Amino acid sequence: MPELPEVENVRLSLLPLIQGKTITAIGTNWEKILTGGLAHFQQTLVGHTVTGLDRRGKYLLFRFDHGVTMVSHLRMEGKYQVVPYPTVPFGRFAHVWFTFSDDSQLRYHDMRKFGRMQLIATGQEYLVSGLSSLGPEPTPAQFDLAAFAAKLKARKAPIKSVLLDQTVVAGVGNIYADETLWQARVNPQQPACTLKKTEIAALHDAIIAVLAQSIQLGGTSVHTFVDATGARGGFQDRLHVYERQGEPCDRCGTDIVKIKVGQRGTHYCPKCQPLRKRVIR
Repeated sequence: MPELPEVENVRLSLLPLIQGKTITAIGTNWEKILTGGLAHFQQTLVGHTVTGLDRRGKYLLFRFDHGVTMVSHLRMEGKYQVVPYPTVPFGRFAHVWFTFSDDSQLRYHDMRKFGRMQLIATGQEYLVSGLSSLGPEPTPAQFDLAAFAAKLKARKAPIKSVLLDQTVVAGVGNIYADETLWQARVNPQQPACTLKKTEIAALHDAIIAVLAQSIQLGGTSVHTFVDATGARGGFQDRLHVYERQGEPCDRCGTDIVKIKVGQRGTHYCPKCQPLRKRVIR
């Protein structure tokens, strides 16, 4: 699933390709992606212009000139592409398309068809399920250390599982949970409520730093991720633990191991990230 850095790079690459363009037609071959159905999208968006594209956590927010926002979640495999129409043939996994007045077309591709789009009045998008409960963005201005510490102290679950909870901090998924825990030297199985103050601070800072670096490098393309121009990210070349099981740790040389935490594949260094046997209060 694209995580915050990947979704942000989709936003950055897509915005200049669609801003200021007016929709003349909308089509789909998999109507379930469109909450409310195709007719609802046609009646609401045709004849209107894209004015901006924002992001909150892993959600894209397409802004239109009549006070409507389209909330889009890419889920596992969703991708956007802008192409000349009808010059470029439809690919196998193109399921929704928005045609603009300049004959370009925004196409949504989704191999698994899990992605969803929803229309809502601009300003009300944070009432949408999923968006309404999102935690803070992982930036120095919004990600408060004291509030983060309070949330961890209230949770007995493994810290890896807690980081994947989008109400704790927005946008962190499997890749960046593993990477930030390695950076902070915290074991992914350590109960969140037992983390020391120094560990919480280190983890807080690692989340901000790692996600910012990944955004700068275009995201992580370990599987199928590309931005709206088809470009791959570069952060996969900086991964320390994710999908590196059996390889030596960049810090100590110990082999990286892979385990399951909360049913999610999890990678860590057993020497750099030891699991404490006693509870630290």
